[in-house]
Amino acid sequence: MCELFGMSASQAVTARVTLGDFRLRGGLAADNPDGWGLAWWENGVFRLVKEPLPAHQSAPFARLCETTCSNLMVAHVRKARFPPINTLDNTHPFRRMCCGKEWVFAHNGLVPDIVEMERANKDSVCQPAGETDSEYAFCHLLSHISQNIQAFPAANETVSFPTVALISELIASHGKFNFLMSDGEHLIAYGHDRLHYLEQRGSDSQGGAPADCAMIATEPLPGDGSWIAFEPGELRIYRLGRIAGRILTRPSGQIVDLEQLPV
Repeated sequence: MCELFGMSASQAVTARVTLGDFRLRGGLAADNPDGWGLAWWENGVFRLVKEPLPAHQSAPFARLCETTCSNLMVAHVRKARFPPINTLDNTHPFRRMCCGKEWVFAHNGLVPDIVEMERANKDSVCQPAGETDSEYAFCHLLSHISQNIQAFPAANETVSFPTVALISELIASHGKFNFLMSDGEHLIAYGHDRLHYLEQRGSDSQGGAPADCAMIATEPLPGDGSWIAFEPGELRIYRLGRIAGRILTRPSGQIVDLEQLPV
């Protein structure tokens, strides 16, 4: 099944070693040979490069692992299942504009029911360019974020993370739903059943200047530090390398724990 990698840092850094290890999970160290993508924040916008080809064989991805310097990254290697078709439009991450922000999204899991749910959504804010359940789930999340901001503009000048948590739990109830999403400021990670995090304070981030750094991966990657598994139904929000919030949901659709921390 697909795998995810994300990074949030207090300043622009490289993650060449960890990102390089992740690249090998695209068809060599793991069975995810059906495409790769990397989005990173640079000069106020997301840059996005992707190919519907095995990541471990990709010279462009290898170069990006060495040269990309950013405080925010989202990467994906794909195992094509819904649909089992390799095209550029079906390759993660996906990128959309919503609520005056640019968003990127990458998914691990399988939630085919979301396709008809989003097609029936009269308040949809975007239309998928590809055929994946993942991109439909992305549009579904953005639709609810947009609705929440429109309904409570004074209280929601920024994204409502409890709304994201509840909608994520709803989507997850239809299958498996682990994802990384970002609005250029926050790294938002939802772990339904398969996600890990690693938080480092004042690290050199593998070649960059000392920085606070948080990394998310589907499976723990080699290197120093102990990766910690997400609790089922856990949403973690990072900003500039530090945890900015944590929300835990249950299959009942209720928030059972909400923790917002100073950044």
